[in-house]
Amino acid sequence: MVLDTPFIRTCTTVSRLLIVDDDVEILALLKQFFVQQGYEVDLAAEGQAMWAAIERQRPDAIILDLMLPGEGGLSLCQKLRAQVGVPVIMLTAMAELSDRIIGLELGADDYLTKPFDPRELLARLRAVQRRVGEQASRGEAARPVIGFAGWHLDVTCRELRSPEQVMIPLSGAEFDLLVVFLEHPQRILTREQLIDLTRGQGHDAYDRSIDVQVSRLRRKIEPDSKRPDLIRTVRNGGYLFTAKVSRS
Repeated sequence: MVLDTPFIRTCTTVSRLLIVDDDVEILALLKQFFVQQGYEVDLAAEGQAMWAAIERQRPDAIILDLMLPGEGGLSLCQKLRAQVGVPVIMLTAMAELSDRIIGLELGADDYLTKPFDPRELLARLRAVQRRVGEQASRGEAARPVIGFAGWHLDVTCRELRSPEQVMIPLSGAEFDLLVVFLEHPQRILTREQLIDLTRGQGHDAYDRSIDVQVSRLRRKIEPDSKRPDLIRTVRNGGYLFTAKVSRS
């Protein structure tokens, strides 16, 4: 990581950030950097310390290393998604796509491979927080409940209910993806468009992890995920959300 390049602070809203990494030097450098950007920063070197920090004060976002002593980052990410529900950005020293895909499947909102520039991590963090804030603002303004094929998504509460009124848990990335489909029904969206709409510009346009998110979402809303009808694959095109959408 490089911290010697000047970076103008533009963050105006104080936000609490929890950074979980067993590398003491990385923790110190990231704390210094994010404090300079206006964040309040808590640190943890492993899972137990992470939970203790969350119990003391809930963070607005978590930066979580994949490789940790004791319980690993993937397992912790899955538990965070189920129990805490704040945005999670994973850090990994591994460049393999499979590790990044698993992280996204377990609920991470984004990932970054080491070594990285802290300014890129800041940009990704702000993008994730901005998406969450925009969705909350839209929900508070209109309190929409979006219906499709018997399903109902409460955007304000971020709750998805099946036609049988069963609550279906969604990761942050799955929620973002479903909202994009519901905002663009019966329209072909390319992978590049889905990446831009769910994660913002600056991500790899050829990143196939969006396919994993689609597959995961299908398993939750399709009667038969192997023969999807709601989210259809368009050969050489992308994906098409076929259901009619209503708002109330």
